Amino acid sequence: MPDWLLIGARSLLFVGVLFVITKLIGKKQISELSFFEYVAGITIGSIAGEIIMGLDNHWASGILSIMIFGLVTLFADILSLKSKSFRDFFEGKGTVFIKDGKILEDNLKKERYSIDDLSSLLRQQKVFKAADVEFAVLEPRGDLSIMLKKENQPLTPKDLNLNLPQEKEPQTVIMDGKILNDPLSVSGKTRKWLNMEVEKLGLTLDNVFLGQIDSYGELTVDVYDDTINVPAPQQRPLLLAMIKKCAADMEIFSLQTDSKKAQQMYEKNAEKLNQVLQKLSPYLK
Repeated sequence: MPDWLLIGARSLLFVGVLFVITKLIGKKQISELSFFEYVAGITIGSIAGEIIMGLDNHWASGILSIMIFGLVTLFADILSLKSKSFRDFFEGKGTVFIKDGKILEDNLKKERYSIDDLSSLLRQQKVFKAADVEFAVLEPRGDLSIMLKKENQPLTPKDLNLNLPQEKEPQTVIMDGKILNDPLSVSGKTRKWLNMEVEKLGLTLDNVFLGQIDSYGELTVDVYDDTINVPAPQQRPLLLAMIKKCAADMEIFSLQTDSKKAQQMYEKNAEKLNQVLQKLSPYLK
C-alpha cells in the first residue's frame, strides 16, 4: 500500500479513536483542563501523531496507549468527585492574590505571577484598579475570580427593592424559514398564531431567518434581508399606555362630575388602576 494511502487510513482511524476517547472523558477535557488533563491531552495527541506518521509502528499499540491515557484520566476525574483530598492534589487549590483590598505579594511569588500578570487578569475582568477589589483568588484552572468592594459593586434591582419578572428561556420557533414544532408547543402557541404574527410584521415565513418567542409570549424575528426594518413588539407598551389612559380618564371624570357619589366611585377606580400599574409596570416596560 502506498505511504500516502496508509497515512490517510491511519488518520481517519485515529480521528475516530480520539473522538471516542474525548466523548468518554467528557466535556471537561475540552473546556478547562487540570494539570493532569493538560499533560494527558498533549500525550494522547503526540501518540496519535507518531502512530499516524510512523509507518513502521503498529496501530494496535497506539490505540492501546491512547486508551490507557484516556481511562486513567477518566478514573482520576471520578476519584476527584469522591475525594476532596485527591481533588486538591489532582486539580490543585485556589490561591488568594488579594484579600481585604490588599495584594498578597508572597502568594504572587509562590505562583510565579508578576504584578503585570495580575493587572492583566484584573483588566480581563474589567477592573483597572487593584484598590477596587476586596477579594481575588486564582482558580486551579488559571482564571481569576474577584469580588469588588461594596461601594464599587454595580446596583441591582434587589438593592433598589424592585420586583422584576422572572425571565424564561426564549423558544426558537422559526429557523431558516421553517417552523419548529417542538419549541412552538413548549411556548404554548400554535401554527395559526405564529402565521398571524408573521403576517402582522408584513413578512412571510420564507423571509424569516430566525424567530423566537420570549417569556412574555412575544415574537421577535431576524430576516434574511437586512435592509428590511422589522418593527419591535408593541403589545406590552400598548397595554401599559391603555391602563395609564384609563386611570387618567377616571381622575378627570372625578373632577368634572357634580355628584359626590360618582366622584368617589371614579377616585376609587382610579386608585385601583394605579395600584395595578404599580404591579404590572415591571412586566410591561
